[in-house]
Amino acid sequence: MTRRYVKRGSTPCRTAALHAGALVARTGDEMSGPALMLAGLARTGSAAAGAALLAGITVAAAVGGPLLGALLDRTARPGRLLATALVLYAAGLTLVLLGLGRLPFAVSVLLAVVTGLLGPALSGGWTAQLPLVVPAGGLPRANALDAMTFGAASLAGPALAGGTAALLGAPPAVLVSAALIGAAVPATWLLPARPGAAHGPRTASVPGDLAAGVRALATRPRLARATLISVVCCVAQGMLTACLPQLGERVLGGAGRGTALLSCAAATALAANALLARFPRAVAPDTVLWTTPLIQASAHALAALSPAASGGPALLVMAAALTGIAEGPALTALFAVRHREAPARLRGQIFTTGASLKITAFALGATLAAALSPRSLPLTLTLSATTAAAATLLFFALPASAHRDTVPPSTADGR
Repeated sequence: MTRRYVKRGSTPCRTAALHAGALVARTGDEMSGPALMLAGLARTGSAAAGAALLAGITVAAAVGGPLLGALLDRTARPGRLLATALVLYAAGLTLVLLGLGRLPFAVSVLLAVVTGLLGPALSGGWTAQLPLVVPAGGLPRANALDAMTFGAASLAGPALAGGTAALLGAPPAVLVSAALIGAAVPATWLLPARPGAAHGPRTASVPGDLAAGVRALATRPRLARATLISVVCCVAQGMLTACLPQLGERVLGGAGRGTALLSCAAATALAANALLARFPRAVAPDTVLWTTPLIQASAHALAALSPAASGGPALLVMAAALTGIAEGPALTALFAVRHREAPARLRGQIFTTGASLKITAFALGATLAAALSPRSLPLTLTLSATTAAAATLLFFALPASAHRDTVPPSTADGR
């Protein structure tokens, strides 16, 4: 008979605290980008300066994610390292703000880049620690709840940034975002030690761990497939997001109304993940991975039709709603596959590397759309729809178990 047990430290209170901390920290993170853009404009008088700060704090994620993940995997108390990363991230945001108008602007951008190295701590680094506190059998629901914090944060963060900037000014908005990130430190600091930590430190070097993480992502078929699908979908998401201001102008009567559709998408993503949290085993994660890109492609196709259609506003709102319905469950399914397929000793690195790849893919999609959409908005959106649909084709084109390096259940779910 298989012995079932609950790990020391895996209590509902600790799980709730981790989810609450994730919500607070991710809200601060979602708030920081708009707040930095507004602060850059306020302190320099240039909208380009704000955009440069945003680019600086996101571009470094591709480098910081794998390294941070490898360090999280090597430490016996990953919660302590994660807490330190949150403190440094909050401090970095504050330093960027203090330097604006006082230091050469290039120095402020450099500070933003250095701060951005720690950004993946708020996404993949946090999610990778769920098995430390989740009770036995509770990981599917925990994945859905964790994905919900992303949706809720993407709703609340930009609204808080705009509201705080309107009431108190842009610089205080940056400070509030840093304070929210810092407020989440206790939730990570109190995380229990990693199981098996008493066996002592590993002997492999950090470069060796980085190489092992890359091999795991590339050679474990189901993990590689899920990662590639998520990256392709993020390219399409970046393309649609970059098109929203133009869609707002043409269909809704204002560029700001177009970007407000992001809140609509976040709301439906939150609702879809709430349903998944209620019924965590209703649909297999792999099924969600190949169906949601089709929903996303349909949403982008509706957006492409909206400028020329008589019911354009309704089509565009429907497109935003469908986008959230696709993106929310897709994120939950991705977390489930990572927890299931990633070796426990590399879980942090795989989560943070995956998050870095998605951020980079989103930026590439937005850059591509920025170049194409002024020439033809419908063509750009058609391309984004085609890109999303291609993710489903990749699911069936890539082998799921050609030579699968099976992860024992006791390792895959952290128990």
